[in-house]
Amino acid sequence: MSRRILVVEDEEKLRRVIELQLRGAGFEVLQSETAEDALLRASGADLILTDLRLPGMDGLELLKAMRSQQLQQPVIVMTAFGTIEKAVEAMKSGAEDFLPKPFSLDHLMAVVDKAFANHALREENRQLKAELSSRYKFDNLIGRSEGMREIFVTLDRVAPTRATVLLCGESGVGKDMIARALHHHSPRKDKPFVKINCTAIPENLMESELFGYEKGAFTGANMTKPGKFEQADGGTVFLDEIGDVPGSVQVKLLRILQEREFERLGSNKTRHIDVRVVAATNVDLRAALEQGTFREDLYYRLNVLPINVPPLRDRKEDIPFLAEHFVKKLSKDLGSSVQSISEEAIQRLKQYHWPGNVRELENVMERSMVLASGAVLEPADIRLDTAPKRTPASGGGDAFLPEGMTLDEHEQAIIREALKRADGNKSQAARLLGLTRNALRYRLSQMGIEGE
Repeated sequence: MSRRILVVEDEEKLRRVIELQLRGAGFEVLQSETAEDALLRASGADLILTDLRLPGMDGLELLKAMRSQQLQQPVIVMTAFGTIEKAVEAMKSGAEDFLPKPFSLDHLMAVVDKAFANHALREENRQLKAELSSRYKFDNLIGRSEGMREIFVTLDRVAPTRATVLLCGESGVGKDMIARALHHHSPRKDKPFVKINCTAIPENLMESELFGYEKGAFTGANMTKPGKFEQADGGTVFLDEIGDVPGSVQVKLLRILQEREFERLGSNKTRHIDVRVVAATNVDLRAALEQGTFREDLYYRLNVLPINVPPLRDRKEDIPFLAEHFVKKLSKDLGSSVQSISEEAIQRLKQYHWPGNVRELENVMERSMVLASGAVLEPADIRLDTAPKRTPASGGGDAFLPEGMTLDEHEQAIIREALKRADGNKSQAARLLGLTRNALRYRLSQMGIEGE
């Protein structure tokens, strides 16, 4: 369908010349001699080309009237040399461009094409922002179980505030998604959302990563670099796996939460910051308090609004809705022929124990859809992660430990295996074992392998 342009010009000859040029370029053309008539017809046009000087209401008043009626089509104003100031005022009021009279027909077409291109780009950006915002709306967080409904009510009340939120729950339950939803549903949604994975940052680099550093602060600091908190100024900082933050950094985090201020590494200048902090943990921070690995004052500063996210095995009534959501999402992403999932396949999913929670469910759905051949996922298509079960030790099924091993030896073997799987990364090994990094460090020192 060809695009439609409304030409508003009281001079009949010029209006006719413009009409012929636009029709020759493939546009449909509507015509109006007055702004009053144009306002009635504007909703049916894709672009308005109007003279500024018109009998009665002028072109600038037409533009303002259109915007007051929520008509957002691009407007190009035509103006004589003596009224350039009026054209500038029109641009400030939302006009797309202006054409100084007299103008060539080539210039006319260049301005019209540019206006359509800019409008299309703005619409695309608006749509992308709308999609991003809707992705993290509370009503798009999947879940109809009682536990999830309680979370939605809490999020609705908490999001507009600047209160610190602590998200607690197992790995894979969706804490990252909830943190982003909090940000995108808050007054800070147009400011940065900065995620900090506390486990992924080496301990000796964490302070400089979070708070930045000055040139010359340490060997290799060849330039000044702002930290993650400065990058998030005005927005939200998401501290994932907060339990792995070392004690020296915990003190500075406490100051951020209490005073909203900090210093870069190598600087004495105090900087003030406006950020909302959302923290997440998959370990019991109260146990870390008892072990002395987490500051009590920081815990209470973080625990202003705690939200406990239940594991998937405790809300299996959400599985049908999650599965259908992933089918729709992944069908598009994967180019899969799968369009739906059968009730029998849903039942198979509900019978599984889901140690990896929603993240594991998404992975299973993706694997199943890639390997499925039909348009409907059936029970036989569901590819669960069924790890081989441990063979009981000789001596009967009642044995607790592998044959010939003491409890301490078994624990040490598990720790060594975790380190092996994590390629020596202690933070990753601690996560595999469900420990804090400091708790693992203590066990390693007891084993005499702290330096390995």
